[in-house]
Amino acid sequence: MDSGINRRDFIKGTAAAGVAMVIGLNSKGVLAIGTEKIELNPFVRISEEGVVTVVIKHFEMGQGTTTGLATLVAEELDADWETLAVEFAPADNKKYKNLIFGAQGTGGSTAIANSFMQYRTAGATARDVLVRAAAALWNIPSQKVSIEKGVLKAGGNSLHFGQVIAKALTLAPIAEPKLKSPEQFTLIGNANLHRIDNEDKTQGAAIFALDVKVPGMVYAVILYPPRFGAKLAKYDSSKAKQVIGFLNVKKLPDGRGLVVYATSTWAAISARKVIGADWDFKDSENRSTDELVAYHRTLLQQPTYQARKDVSTQNVNAAIEGAVTVIEKEFIFPNLAHAPMEPLNCVIEPTEEGVRVHDGCQFPGLTQPAVANVLGLEPKQVEINTVYAGGSFGRRATPTSDYQVDAALAFLLLGRKTPVKLMWTREDDIKGGYYRPMVIHKARVGLDSNGNIVGWDHRVATKSIIKGSPFEGSIKDGVDHASVEGISNTEYQIPLLSAGLSDAQTNIPVLWWRSVGHTHTAYTMEVMLDVLAEAAKQDPVKYRLNLLSKESKEQKRIAGVLKLAVENSDWDSKLPDGRGRGVAVHKSFNSYVAQVIEVSVNDTGKVKIESVHCAVDCGVAVNPDVIKAQMEGGIGFGLGAVMRNEITFTDGEVDQSNFPDYEPLRIEDMPKVSVHIVRSAEPPTGVGEPGVPPCGPALANAIYAATGKRITQLPMSKHGVEFV
Repeated sequence: MDSGINRRDFIKGTAAAGVAMVIGLNSKGVLAIGTEKIELNPFVRISEEGVVTVVIKHFEMGQGTTTGLATLVAEELDADWETLAVEFAPADNKKYKNLIFGAQGTGGSTAIANSFMQYRTAGATARDVLVRAAAALWNIPSQKVSIEKGVLKAGGNSLHFGQVIAKALTLAPIAEPKLKSPEQFTLIGNANLHRIDNEDKTQGAAIFALDVKVPGMVYAVILYPPRFGAKLAKYDSSKAKQVIGFLNVKKLPDGRGLVVYATSTWAAISARKVIGADWDFKDSENRSTDELVAYHRTLLQQPTYQARKDVSTQNVNAAIEGAVTVIEKEFIFPNLAHAPMEPLNCVIEPTEEGVRVHDGCQFPGLTQPAVANVLGLEPKQVEINTVYAGGSFGRRATPTSDYQVDAALAFLLLGRKTPVKLMWTREDDIKGGYYRPMVIHKARVGLDSNGNIVGWDHRVATKSIIKGSPFEGSIKDGVDHASVEGISNTEYQIPLLSAGLSDAQTNIPVLWWRSVGHTHTAYTMEVMLDVLAEAAKQDPVKYRLNLLSKESKEQKRIAGVLKLAVENSDWDSKLPDGRGRGVAVHKSFNSYVAQVIEVSVNDTGKVKIESVHCAVDCGVAVNPDVIKAQMEGGIGFGLGAVMRNEITFTDGEVDQSNFPDYEPLRIEDMPKVSVHIVRSAEPPTGVGEPGVPPCGPALANAIYAATGKRITQLPMSKHGVEFV
């Protein structure tokens, strides 16, 4: 008889019973072992049944974090990958902080880079104590004990992990367990290792925030103002009372809008539609896109800050004035929405100690105190149950914890006893969310008679993402590095490059968007380099290589991915008429990515993206399949944005509302992508974001090669390019 329960399900079911051994950091930050009754922050839990559970301190939004961190533990522990379990860590800044941010959170492509040694060491610690426990039970030297897929073996003896827990708990962990050397890896770097969440996601068992339901829960949506910074003047909810399922309406304390409660999402949305509201626009953002562009242009005339203190702007301008050739370009980048597939939502319910928030929570370290502040609780009274998130691209990492705070307000206004599920529609987020800021660049470059750069004056005008956020401590000399990263710290050896920055002031909320400042700085730098190479009558690849030092390790790595992408793209072969190739290379999040894009142009002048050759150097490739997927996904995400996406404003109101007018990349747009991963022994770096920056400029350069059109304002579809 088939019970319908597979081995993984059985193991998961039995793992809840009995005593578990945990491995994690004690109050002094030192790796220790114990039971769950001991105050540790477990990275690894091993049950009496022998099941290994990896506790994931970074959340999963599709980028492969669960697989990556589980791989690190399983590699050092020689655990059985097929029965390995994962669970998300509870909210606790002290125990599970991101070592780079100083607070618990996921972002900046830091998960594997931050946790590489932490999780490997936890796995190695577990392995060492289990081996010594088995050796003691068998009365043999520990060197004779081996582990194979979660089973300890020596001669004819064998025990699974759970069978030696009692003995292992009597042993002290060693301070520095021995880690495997790269030649011993069987899981790290294994291109055939399947993602650990594949089965749950394909079978529909994985729980996303949208799936969460708790007893007695009501649904809430919020009627927000149509312009940022507006306040509610008055409202009429009489028609909402006629909607079946409508429960109540409450005004937000700060006047930002109304919370509408109902027995279902549809009832809440339907009731919201018929509420009449008048708004006070006195302090709101009331400008249209053309006015905002003109305003940003004025900021370029006299930059407020200089991002490079080692370069004198006077010397730069003097060098440019004396140049043989001077080239000047302006680049305009629109606001962009994040538009994750799963709209924002979360559930908040009362507990005996306080409240529990069910959320695809990207920054528990910020959300926990933010919710506590709204409800007058201590942060420890706010439990966060982190579940899977259907994408983010930065949207769920708001410094203000915006949607979680509004869920807490909705819960508070309803009396704190009824669980509330706050729902955002796609329109709510696109018309009233956070955005990649509008940015305008102006680059003025002087060349000598040989095409060499003698001076580069670069200016940027954009709203700061970091200023006013909890991360404002990273600001130095008034410069938000997120606005100029990739320019002020370029790896190219460019003499006399100045980077001026002006902060735009607007009520439009801005936020890091996948790859943050690199989304626009890479485009500007890499398109400009093609312009300069053409003026110098040089091949664009050779022009770039001439700007990279063979003595610098970082520049050698950039040159390495550039050469790898070019070699695989057959760069030097002649293309037929109507075809063009473009190249771009960029360092972001300590990873190096180069891309060569080939396009074709049909008889009507429409452009089709034919292929992308991508080369990536991200240090040790923990999960090659995940890296490949992240490069492919980043390329698709980036191409869709530069091709068609923009957020525009009319009298301060967002014009776009959903995918028909904020169109994501379609399957017919997606080119063939080949990903080439550099073999490296360097520490692992980010892969979630670095695939995005090079694809836009590589596409722009390819389009120029095929059509002669130089695209310096995005999106391309609104500025001279029509796609098939």
